Amino acid sequence: MKKYFYTLLLFGLGYSVAFAGNPDRQGEAGAAELLLNPWARSAGLHSMSTASVSGVEAMRINIAGLSRISKGELVIGNTRLYEGSTLGINSVGFATKAGKNGAFGISLVAMDFGEINVTTTAQPSGTGGTYSPSFFNIGLGYAYTYENKISVGILVRTISETLPDVSASGIAIDAGVQYVSGDKDEFKLGIALRNIGSPMEFGGEGLSFRTDAPGSAPNYEITVNQRAEDFELPSLLNIGLSYDMYFGETNFLRGIVNFTSNAFSRDDIGVGAEFSFRDMVVLRGAYKLALDAGDGVEENLYTGLAGGVSIDVPLKRADNRTVGIDYAYRATNPFRGTHNFSIRLGF
Repeated sequence: MKKYFYTLLLFGLGYSVAFAGNPDRQGEAGAAELLLNPWARSAGLHSMSTASVSGVEAMRINIAGLSRISKGELVIGNTRLYEGSTLGINSVGFATKAGKNGAFGISLVAMDFGEINVTTTAQPSGTGGTYSPSFFNIGLGYAYTYENKISVGILVRTISETLPDVSASGIAIDAGVQYVSGDKDEFKLGIALRNIGSPMEFGGEGLSFRTDAPGSAPNYEITVNQRAEDFELPSLLNIGLSYDMYFGETNFLRGIVNFTSNAFSRDDIGVGAEFSFRDMVVLRGAYKLALDAGDGVEENLYTGLAGGVSIDVPLKRADNRTVGIDYAYRATNPFRGTHNFSIRLGF
């Protein structure tokens, strides 16, 4: 297994150099919804569970953890983004075992913008009509675990952003690795590369307008199509470590350290912890900060504290069937934080 461990380290070091933060590129990426976490368990750790995440939530954090489920999992989530902004996220994910060591998963994440008033240059206060943008992405992933020590995974995600008269679409790829060691798999290392894809570009009738034809008689109009500038996806690299300290057979305290290298914003580093009691109640909390912040430069939106709780009720313990309820809160600046709720069915 040493060769797998060294390969894992080389993979992380190579990509950490390739995707080191570049301050000159901040704010240039689009499709920012790919950075939003709709799942409550990992949100309670500020999305820093790169090494320990498993099941459906792994499709947003580290796809390699998808295969670390018993048989299957269904998760439905709702997120109230930036309390006071009326923005939200609705999500559903499903994962199932494929053979002894593999797993497939699919997830759908959709933004909820509410109803927005239609305005024009002639009626800036509104026409009386409303519209709602449609931003969603669908991910399809596969992961495989070798000898319960090293897991690898890949996910392909389609992205759609649509307004009434313009739209953009694209494809992103995630890849990840997890390594575990110890009698109870207490040591974990995870590396995930996310949102790698081709640039996206808006197009549609909304970018067309009528104007007088150059050098023609008055009132002779033509339709001119404008070309929008393309934009990159918000690529990032996560490197995380975790260690579990057991108190009895089922109680443990997990410590987490995570570093995120953002290609289009400041890098993040943070620590977290979660305490699991009898596989029924889990309490978690984390703190994250942006590197190189200060000197009048604002930090990333999600910095500071995060916390959450999970309650799992066994249906048939012999079959590992459970129903779980998760909640998480993340501090934001500005606004009044983000709330995540989810319901899980394990089978």
